[in-house]
Amino acid sequence: MPKPGNRRSEGSRTRIAAAPARGPLAAGRRRARPERQPDGHLYDPAFVSPAEREAIVRWLAGLRPLWEDRFSPHFPPPPGQSQRRLLRPVYWLGNWQFACLGYYRPPRGVHDRCVRAEPFPDVLAGLVRRIEARARARFRGPDLPRGWRLNTCLVNLYGSRREGDAWIDSARVGEHRDFEPGPVASVSLGERALLQFVGPSRRGEPGDVVFEQWLDDGSLQIFGGERWKDRTFHRVQRVDRRGGHELPPAMADFRTRRVNFTFRYVPDEHVVRFRDLSPPAREDVRRYVAELAEGSTFFRAELARCDDRAGT
Repeated sequence: MPKPGNRRSEGSRTRIAAAPARGPLAAGRRRARPERQPDGHLYDPAFVSPAEREAIVRWLAGLRPLWEDRFSPHFPPPPGQSQRRLLRPVYWLGNWQFACLGYYRPPRGVHDRCVRAEPFPDVLAGLVRRIEARARARFRGPDLPRGWRLNTCLVNLYGSRREGDAWIDSARVGEHRDFEPGPVASVSLGERALLQFVGPSRRGEPGDVVFEQWLDDGSLQIFGGERWKDRTFHRVQRVDRRGGHELPPAMADFRTRRVNFTFRYVPDEHVVRFRDLSPPAREDVRRYVAELAEGSTFFRAELARCDDRAGT
């Protein structure tokens, strides 16, 4: 992941800011849409209905997110780096990209990267159908690869993590690209977040902000095409506290004030079951799968299938 930068260039920036969220969406309330949206970018500030939001929050209450280490015995830290835990707990649906195996990055980084995971719950599956329809109406040709659909989702929690007696804010994400082909969609709940697209850095300096968008509670963002996928990075620069949001799941070492669901596409041929990972990769993530199995019938079955095959 490229290092984050903070420099802003007023001359090269297009700013579209929605009104700040002050709490959960009220029944029947819709916010005004932004007046301008650049090509390849769609923003709907009130995509999630109150009933859908309530159903998602109920589902989140039963979630058991995972804290992951960045590296593992078979995939150790590069020279000069040490083991570290991710800044926040996460969960994946559709397929899981474990941090220590490296995230999906074609053309070379496609094997032993994406492990089959739980299907979307009904409420998210319903959102995905609507999102896919909007994306297909907006994108064409190379911007919408053959077979594209939203079959993986990163459930990213934003808030504060506990370190000893202190609570450390970790509600941000540094500059990066999503390498999965086709449009990327995200649905946000909780405090509004400032997402920025930045250009490549020059001589080690942070890249200029070329576009930014406040992501409201209940909003949808879709971006795709060469400009947003290949020629810019994106980052979450900060997450507000003004709305007073506290979201599940309840965790002793993390307080969540925003949840983002990032939906992407991974070709089926690059998604494998846990038991079909290479032996080194399977060994490195087995402890994670075992932990997931404590709260997930899906992963419990995947672990059992792997153990059954090993015993034959």
